[in-house]
Amino acid sequence: MNRLRRTSPASRGQRGYTLIEVVVAFALLAFAMTLLLGSLTNATKQVRAASDFGRAALHAQSLLDQAGVGEMLEVGQRDGEIEGGRYRWEMNVAPFRDPSAPPRQPQVLGAPQLLQLELIMRWGKGGPRETLRLQSLRLMTPTDINAAGVVP
Repeated sequence: MNRLRRTSPASRGQRGYTLIEVVVAFALLAFAMTLLLGSLTNATKQVRAASDFGRAALHAQSLLDQAGVGEMLEVGQRDGEIEGGRYRWEMNVAPFRDPSAPPRQPQVLGAPQLLQLELIMRWGKGGPRETLRLQSLRLMTPTDINAAGVVP
């Protein structure tokens, strides 16, 4: 007697996923991917900002190192661009005034004089996070002072 037995999938120990379980699993996967991509995008922006700041610092250091080398350092303002306009700089040179010194301290003729250099480096839109401001001092010898036209 050959009987055909009909068995249901549940009776054979096989169980599949329901459509609701599959949809929930895909929704959780999509949510996790969104969070992951969001954090990677933020990390990419931070790496880009750090790279831009580092390059600006290197350019600023180079500009300050070159100030007064090979050419006379003159009181006044200079500006320029680096990397095809990606970085913009402005340098102000002025006689150094000691804030703790008396207001009308006499200058000794022929004495070396300090010049204050202020360098402002901007990139991008030039906002507060895209601006670097550095200050430095340079000692001018008497022959340099006469050639640069610095008035005590």
